[in-house]
Amino acid sequence: MYGKVVGVAVTGVRGRPVVVEAHIGRGLPSLTLTGMPGAAISDARDRIRPAVERSGLEWPLRRVVVNLSPGSVRKEGPGLDLPLALGVLAASRQVPHERLGAFAVWGELSLQGDLVPTPGALSVAIAVAAAGLQGVIVPARNAVEAALVEELEVVGVASLSEAVGFLRGTFAPQAVEHNRSDTTADDLPAMPDLAEVRGQARARRALEIAAAGGHNLSMTGPPGAGKTMLARRLPTILPPLARDEALEVTQLHSVTGLLDGGGLVSRRPFRCPHHSVSMAGLLGGGGAGGFRPGEISLAHHGVLLLDEVTEFRRDALEGLRQPLEDGRVVIARLHGSVEFPARCTLVTTANPCPCGRSGVPGEICSCSPQSVSGYRTRLSGPLLDRIDIRLDVPRVSRHELLGHDRAESSARVRDRVLAARARQAARLHDTGVTCNAHLPGSVARRVASLSADAERLLAEAVDVFGLTGRGFDRSLRVARTIADLEDASEGVSAGHLAEALSLRGGKELRRAG
Repeated sequence: MYGKVVGVAVTGVRGRPVVVEAHIGRGLPSLTLTGMPGAAISDARDRIRPAVERSGLEWPLRRVVVNLSPGSVRKEGPGLDLPLALGVLAASRQVPHERLGAFAVWGELSLQGDLVPTPGALSVAIAVAAAGLQGVIVPARNAVEAALVEELEVVGVASLSEAVGFLRGTFAPQAVEHNRSDTTADDLPAMPDLAEVRGQARARRALEIAAAGGHNLSMTGPPGAGKTMLARRLPTILPPLARDEALEVTQLHSVTGLLDGGGLVSRRPFRCPHHSVSMAGLLGGGGAGGFRPGEISLAHHGVLLLDEVTEFRRDALEGLRQPLEDGRVVIARLHGSVEFPARCTLVTTANPCPCGRSGVPGEICSCSPQSVSGYRTRLSGPLLDRIDIRLDVPRVSRHELLGHDRAESSARVRDRVLAARARQAARLHDTGVTCNAHLPGSVARRVASLSADAERLLAEAVDVFGLTGRGFDRSLRVARTIADLEDASEGVSAGHLAEALSLRGGKELRRAG
C-alpha cells in the first residue's frame, strides 16, 4: 500500500517542497525514515504513532517505510510531522488521495494529536504558492501568518483529526482572511520620541542624516551623554516598511518563532543584543538545524544597536564586515549552506576609555595610556571604515538640562527624512537600491554631482587624511544624503561635503570641514 503527501521543509529562511512517500509492506511493526531526515524529523518516529492513535485512527501493525524526496537535501525541523502522519494514513486507506494532491501539509504534532504552532509558516506558504499548489494545511494558530500570501487557500486545523476530516470532506475549517497587517497604528505601543532628548543638536542632526540615507553610525562619549537614548530613537524617524520589506522582515521573524501566529510586521525591527552574544547569535547559524538567523538578520530593514560595542567579542564584531558590505550573511555547513538577508543600519556606542572620563572637562581619567589604546583598538580599522558617520557625543550642559525649550519631535524629523528618501527613490529607480548608503561606488560618484569647490575640498581631504577608497565613496554617499535633505537638486556643494567629512570621524575631520 502506498501514499504520497507534499510537505515543506524550512531551511534557513526559505521553504522547500518535500514529497513524503509512505509504503506499508510485510514485516514486523516498525517505522523507517529515509531521505536524509534531521534529528527533529527522526524523533517524529516516536511522536506520530501516539498522535494517530489518540486521534481515533489506526496505526498499521506492519512495516512502514517513509521516504523524503529529494533525498540529496537534509530536512530539519518538526514541520514534517503532519505530512508523515497523513502519508501513513493515506497508505493505509484512511485518508482519500483526491485532495492530497492539491494541498501541501505542514505542522508539528503533539502526542495528543494536536497541532502546535510551528515556526516558519510564512516561508512554507511562499514555497507552496511558488510550487503552484491550490493551498496549504497548517496549524490553526499559524493560519493568519500563512494567509499573508495572497491567492493561496489556507486551511487552519487544530488537530490531526481535523486535518483528516477536511480531506474526507466531513470538516469545514473556518475561513482565514488574507490580512495585510497584524495591527493598526492605534494598537501599537507608544515609541520614544526625539522631543525627549535635551540638547545634543549635533547628534540629532547625525541621526537625521543616518535615517535619511540608511547610513551606519557610531557614537563615542562619556557615560550619561545620551548615546543609547539617541540610538533608541532612530527607528522613530525611519520611513515605514514597504509591503515587500514587511514580508521579508515577517519571514525572518517567522522562522525564529517571534511572531506567535501574528500577521505582517508593521514596524521596522530594532535589535539590541547583549555584549555577551556569540558569533552565531550575532551572525546566525545556531539552532538545532544549524541554520538560524542572527541578530543582524533579525534587524533586516531596521536598526541593529551594539551598545558598548567595545565589550563585544572581537571575532563576532569582525564577522560583521562582509554583511555590512554585502547586505547578506552566507552560512556554510557540512550538509549545505544558506543565505540570510542582513541589510540594516548599524549603530554602535562606546565610552572614550575604560573609566569613561577621558576628555571630559573637569574630570581626570584614571586609565593608563596602554589601557586606553587597547580599549580603542578593540574596534578594528576595517570595521570602522564601514561606518559612515562617526560622532563624538559630549555630556549635556547644565543649561540644556535645566532649560524648558522643547526639541523637535520625531514626527517632524521623519517628514524631512521621508522627503529625502522620496528624492533618492526618484533618482535611483533604475539602480536596484533604495537609499544612498547602499549605492555602489561607481554609481555614488555619478549621482553625487560635485561642484567645482566640492571636488577641490574632496581632493584635499584625500591627501590630508588618507581616505581609503571605501571612505572616499562613503563620504560621497553621506554628502549626497545631506544634499537630499536640503532638496539640493543641482548637486553636492562644498558645504554638503564639508559636513559629511566632519561626520566621518574625529576632531581632525571636523577641522577639515
